[in-house]
Amino acid sequence: MRLVIDEGNTSVKTALFSTTDGEPAFVERVRRFDTGYLDTLFSRYAISSCIYSSVVDVDASVVASLQARVPEFVLFDADTPLPVAVDYRTPQTLGRDRIAAVVGAAGEAPGKDLLVVDAGTCITYDLLTADGHYRGGNIAPGVKMRLKAMHAYTRKLPLVEKIGDTPVLGCDTETAMRAGAVRGICYEIDGYVNALRQEYPQLLIFLTGGDAFLLADKLKTPIFVDECIVLKGLNRILQYGK
Repeated sequence: MRLVIDEGNTSVKTALFSTTDGEPAFVERVRRFDTGYLDTLFSRYAISSCIYSSVVDVDASVVASLQARVPEFVLFDADTPLPVAVDYRTPQTLGRDRIAAVVGAAGEAPGKDLLVVDAGTCITYDLLTADGHYRGGNIAPGVKMRLKAMHAYTRKLPLVEKIGDTPVLGCDTETAMRAGAVRGICYEIDGYVNALRQEYPQLLIFLTGGDAFLLADKLKTPIFVDECIVLKGLNRILQYGK
């Protein structure tokens, strides 16, 4: 089995794959990711290779444990071989999750122009063209960050939960804030798609991340929702390195 680890800002996703392509056999989201968790994971599964991607500082003890346990271990960084070309001006600063997402989307729709929207703590927009070139993307605040910012930077606005009514026009402070955050992001996504389709008329859109389903039904744009697109991309990168 191949172990794929995607460490984000607020949680860690682990997945097991038995093949290069296809769905993961196992996916788990954990808050505490340490050698104790690895002990449990390795006691249950026969793992032959592993890729570890992180957008935060990695735990050296976790890396050492994986290197000791797995015959083939990849710590995903700017020097890791990729099945796509990166045209980003500073590839060393490009989030590993962002490039993994477009690699995963390319595996689902090869030879197509793709926009991947990852709606997590931040929202990232990343474009991969049909010729396999990563052209770049943007970063914006996520739903929770927008709601927290409105509360933190004003004196009277409350802290509103992201789940709830989101009318087109709010009917009270709570719905006005929530709809402003959630629907504002949807209009933002639709705006990016409309702009990019001027140059890439056959553009396909993949939506992933923790808030994907919160946003999906409010978008005008037809999309593919895939919560595992980053994990699938990491699995493909692991195989490509072989």
